[in-house]
Amino acid sequence: MAKEHSFDISAKADMQEIKNATQQAQKEAENRYDFKGIAKEIDLNEKAKTITVTSSSDNKLDALIDILIGKIIKRGLSPKTLKETAREDASGGTRRAVFTIVDAIGKDDAKRIVKEIKGMKLKVQASIQGDEIRVSGKSLDDLQAVMAHLKSLDFDFPINFGNYR
Repeated sequence: MAKEHSFDISAKADMQEIKNATQQAQKEAENRYDFKGIAKEIDLNEKAKTITVTSSSDNKLDALIDILIGKIIKRGLSPKTLKETAREDASGGTRRAVFTIVDAIGKDDAKRIVKEIKGMKLKVQASIQGDEIRVSGKSLDDLQAVMAHLKSLDFDFPINFGNYR
């Protein structure tokens, strides 16, 4: 009797890695010559799952965001983990950008992933379990084909694979 194999698809974000990335980005901004003497701040709110980036102008704000995204990529996270929700004027003539941390797959997106898996016509089953999707099947090759196919698609959220057994 063949054993059933499975893996989980999720959009979980490692909050410790995000915290490390924001701290590294803040340190780099403090040490960079083009940011000397101007207002700059990268603030992580872990409970609200938001990151607020503040700087003196749009150009400096974009540079700070590039630093932050670069640090997130270096920590092994997807840049799709951050979703910009607002860009506005802040007090003191500064500009602010607010990012939310995406760490769950929405119901519609989960249904889209399951439909995509079923459209592959492989002998695997996909089921939605909360904010994760469990994919199971008898063939490891089929499961790996599903992973490769999902990685090739362009979702607007990060996609992680776990519990591969």
